[in-house]
Amino acid sequence: MRLPPAFTIFCGPMMSSKTTRLIGAVDRFRYQNQKVLAFKPRMDKRYAKDEISTHSGGKLEAIVVGAGDEILRNVDLYQPDVVAVDEAFMIDGSADALIKIYRQGISVVVSSIEMSANCNAFTEIEKMMPWATKIEKCTAVCVICGEDAPYTQKKVNDIAEITVGGAELYEPRCWIHHASAREV
Repeated sequence: MRLPPAFTIFCGPMMSSKTTRLIGAVDRFRYQNQKVLAFKPRMDKRYAKDEISTHSGGKLEAIVVGAGDEILRNVDLYQPDVVAVDEAFMIDGSADALIKIYRQGISVVVSSIEMSANCNAFTEIEKMMPWATKIEKCTAVCVICGEDAPYTQKKVNDIAEITVGGAELYEPRCWIHHASAREV
């Protein structure tokens, strides 16, 4: 039995447990006997090639894609009840694909940063947010003061706006300690 569709987005900075929440949501759907199909971006090779992985070691088998049309082809092929996507901002066309999937009655769960370390909103996430039935803003812990950290700070200045990396390149920061959050 397919449940009414939901479109859930877990967003926030690096190290805020977004992917952990995605995996938890997938577990819940599976307890409800829902068929889940998970995707991760081709450019994200941090922990495993064909698994969504958390910083703390959680894993979820996933199909690797580079564009939204690849998501659509796999959904047509496997006919899931639920589609889960990690780091959707790295997948061109993911917003259009996921909105289409949701409008077909399939639940969607996304975990992704929504904004670059330069405080620029990522288009894919920006486009899907109006369709979300639930948005959970996850925060990390500021490495400077220990307060809630809703932003990602670059530790290296000469990297592109989208550069895959972990603690070696980025760290969570609060508003006070983020270099770009207060600039106008």
